[in-house]
Amino acid sequence: MTTAPRETADPAVALIEDEAVRITQELVRIDSTNYGDARGPGERAAAEYVMGLLREVGLEPTYLESEPTRANVVVRLEGADRTRPGLVIHGHLDVVPANAADWSVDPFSGEIRDGMIWGRGAVDMKDMDGMILANLRHLARTGTKPPRDIVFAFFADEEAGGTLGAQWLVTHHPELFEGCSQAISEVGGYSITLPAKETGEPVRAYLLQTAEKGFAWIRIRATGRAGHGSVPNDENAIVRLARAIDRIDAHEWPREFVASVTTLFDGVTELTGVERADERIEDFLPLLGGARQFVSGTLQDSANLTMLSAGYKSNVIPGSAEAAIDCRFLPGHQDLMLDTIRQLAGEHVEVIVDKLGISLDAPTEGPLIDAMREAILAEDPGAHLLPYCLSAGTDNKALRRLDIDGYGFAPLRLPADLDFAPLFHGVDERVPVDGVRFGARVLKRLIETC
Repeated sequence: MTTAPRETADPAVALIEDEAVRITQELVRIDSTNYGDARGPGERAAAEYVMGLLREVGLEPTYLESEPTRANVVVRLEGADRTRPGLVIHGHLDVVPANAADWSVDPFSGEIRDGMIWGRGAVDMKDMDGMILANLRHLARTGTKPPRDIVFAFFADEEAGGTLGAQWLVTHHPELFEGCSQAISEVGGYSITLPAKETGEPVRAYLLQTAEKGFAWIRIRATGRAGHGSVPNDENAIVRLARAIDRIDAHEWPREFVASVTTLFDGVTELTGVERADERIEDFLPLLGGARQFVSGTLQDSANLTMLSAGYKSNVIPGSAEAAIDCRFLPGHQDLMLDTIRQLAGEHVEVIVDKLGISLDAPTEGPLIDAMREAILAEDPGAHLLPYCLSAGTDNKALRRLDIDGYGFAPLRLPADLDFAPLFHGVDERVPVDGVRFGARVLKRLIETC
């Protein structure tokens, strides 16, 4: 890089950084695993921890449980100009399961090793929760008013589609977000390192998530004739299911570059001078480093088998068999995706949609985008901000029901060689301590100027 990263000199900023790191560690140590069913501890302990942090600095947040232990915390700070539409800054408190035997550390240790905070939720998304809480505590301690109203929310159940978290709050307590028009959350704002055009010197670009794929979590259920395992059966439900799975797995989903993907690729080309050939996009993707997997998942719709269920005894042919499929579709592709799955499933196979999440596509220009760019540049001069589409989903889907445009902006300055995307839901999840400190500073600047 041509400019060195900015160092912290202000004691107040240093305190925010320290608290962001400490709170991230302490949140990771709270097991808030979401198994997607009735199992698990829920978010209550994490939410009570958040409540304690906020009450300690004189705030009185709202605590709401959609079901026992499924806890959400929301607090609104009044802005200097209350005539402006408000901003929602939100995180989720739940995490996906972690099999401790697969990890090199205790997944709920929150320990610091090799300059990283390790543990389940370190990047998804207790690091951003820590940055948010550290800055919120600073605002409360100093009595600082942001430029406009900001609603700070910490949701339950994001890892299972937000049914008991953001979706529930939007349905039952929409007044909490009254007057808000924009939101900021996870899986954006992190850096990739690119070779600069002509010089080849490294230059950082921060990826702002402006769009995200929708999801359909479905089951395909094949039916047939139950019977004895020794008797020939040409209506075997398991065989029918297997054939449907094979057709779905073999289907080649058409490639389409949506606007946010094209804008990202154009920005990378401008910075690096490397032209892309759409028919050989695999040669271009390695430039994206740690974001490659996220971006490659946005080039087309996808359907991945995740679970199987069939039979109850080895000598009995069951009358039905099921498979679960995680379908992800690009903006505007929801009906096309579901129609295609139904056609591929074929005769004697029912398609059941268990949960549906809309796709999102927010404006890529405006004052909030400008404020994000300036906040990044203030801490990393010479960097760039590029929009991109996320292959996964966030709680911004729920807020869109209230006409709130959502962005992914959890700022992290990352090492050039860190393969970032696989850390989400992966083994040995971890986040750089310096990245959290950097993100806390960037978020402070954004809150002051949004």
